[in-house]
Amino acid sequence: MGPADLAEAVRALRRASVLVVGDAMLDRTVYGRVSRISPEAPVPVLAVDREVAMPGGAGNVVRNLTALGTSVAFLSVVGDDQAGSDLTGLIGGQPGVEPWLLVQGGRATTTKTRFIASGQQLLRADHEVAQPIHPRLADRMIRIAQDTVAATKVMVLSDYRKGVLAGDVSPRLIAAAHAAGRRVVVDPKGEDFAMYAGADLIVPNRAELHRATGMDVDGEAAVVAAARVLRDRHGFGAVLVTRGQHGMALLDGDGLHHFPAEAAEVADISGAGDTVVAVVAAALAAGLPMPVAARLSNVAAGLVVGKLGTAVAQDTELLEALGGRHGALRKIVSRGHAAEQAERWRRRGWRVGFTDGHFDLLHPGHLHLLEQARRWCDRLVVGVHVDDAVRRMKGPTRPVQAEATRAAVLASLPSVDLVTFFEEDTPLALIEALRPDVLVKGADNRVDQIPGGLLLQEWGGVVRLADLLPDADATVARLGLGLKG
Repeated sequence: MGPADLAEAVRALRRASVLVVGDAMLDRTVYGRVSRISPEAPVPVLAVDREVAMPGGAGNVVRNLTALGTSVAFLSVVGDDQAGSDLTGLIGGQPGVEPWLLVQGGRATTTKTRFIASGQQLLRADHEVAQPIHPRLADRMIRIAQDTVAATKVMVLSDYRKGVLAGDVSPRLIAAAHAAGRRVVVDPKGEDFAMYAGADLIVPNRAELHRATGMDVDGEAAVVAAARVLRDRHGFGAVLVTRGQHGMALLDGDGLHHFPAEAAEVADISGAGDTVVAVVAAALAAGLPMPVAARLSNVAAGLVVGKLGTAVAQDTELLEALGGRHGALRKIVSRGHAAEQAERWRRRGWRVGFTDGHFDLLHPGHLHLLEQARRWCDRLVVGVHVDDAVRRMKGPTRPVQAEATRAAVLASLPSVDLVTFFEEDTPLALIEALRPDVLVKGADNRVDQIPGGLLLQEWGGVVRLADLLPDADATVARLGLGLKG
């Protein structure tokens, strides 16, 4: 498929619907600073700045699906504890999700808490009970799945071996899906894959393939041989093996398909398997061929491993990646992508700066402001007013240059790390999304009148006023443009 066909395939994911059944977890991350060792023991003291909670495990598959615009029904079990309540709220708050989170009394919700300073993980604390869920709860879950699967196109079994899919639950769910004429995608765990027999697609990584077959998996030929044994042994429709830096190998009824790794750089592989499962399931639910589904999931995996922490691939990011942007143009991203990148930079301990404007016909005053802004932060994000907003504020003859051109020129500057757009009269909503540490405007502004200035200070940020270039306005006036911002 060419780029245009692949882009249309990505858009088709918004018309898909998927049922996810599996082990939900709560992922908590505590960010802070370490500046001293405890006097009580030889351990670092973490001065906590903030805490973030998000769905993990099968819940992360759901996050990835919603990032694609896919409709999701989610079926899982949580405990009757605060973590279970928090997780239920996080899942229910996502767009396009129909949550079925059943509560088992006396059960602890699986929770993973990571403590991070300067982009480094200091400690992970797990709280879990990995026992099978109560048989009556399992029966109820199967009944809900039988009713729900008919309203979706594909069922995903996301098994983290925490008890939701233990015993005969997986075989019964697969039978229910097939009875409704739906396909099943499995993210497996453990050594015995017999419990997933008959699934239409199973997605093990190389280590899981080795444990399930006991065979050598060093090299592509060995991986393919093990995948063929696994497929024949359990009647799987297809096997998609993720191989890290070596890409993916798909073995289906039409033979072998190999997909080289797409990642430009690897920052963190956490959650990449969830991304692969989510994208391939959404693609199959949209009616795309298996090799195309695998191709899209490979591109998505390449995106998420370049991000710190458990991340997702937005459909807009997929479109950008498939669009073949190179060099400086890769700096031009959507608002959602910019917010994610800003968060990743903060996790590394970097200060994120922000400034905004029209930047219509870039002049020396613009360059002077941007260079100052970059000196006050580690990474600089620039917000650009879209064409309609500029016309609304400046009149029908503006802007002189289209938003794409203005963004491309900004992206080519070494002082600019990321460019995104906003259509509102002020950048307040964009600032709320990015949560920068430094907000930069020209010295001809008053701090108390800068949109987002007071908000920034609430979360500990600072507003900096950049010196104006003395002859910048005169230069612009000579051009007869009268440009500001």
